[in-house]
Amino acid sequence: GLAELRARRDELSGRIREEEAERGRLQARIGALSERLARISESLARHLAARRDLDRSIAETEAAYGKIVQSSQTLLDVLKQETGNASKASEPKSISKQKEKQTHGQKHS
Repeated sequence: GLAELRARRDELSGRIREEEAERGRLQARIGALSERLARISESLARHLAARRDLDRSIAETEAAYGKIVQSSQTLLDVLKQETGNASKASEPKSISKQKEKQTHGQKHS
């Protein structure tokens, strides 16, 4: 019976050594994966911050572009109005009066 107990103990000792080795390998993998997770998390945080900055820049640029378009349209409208006024002012008075008569005549028709 004593030999049988010793054999069981030796078998159990072998299993213990195998499991300890497996535990060591797993702990090493966990350590490597933890480091990788930390690096990826830091990289992700930097990328998210960069994207927020780009989103903000895009929004500001679009707003500025909209203001430029609006200002350009306003300037164009003023230029058209001033060009029309300048044309009327440069016409001889007799032609202006003839146009007014024609315009009034057309309105009354």
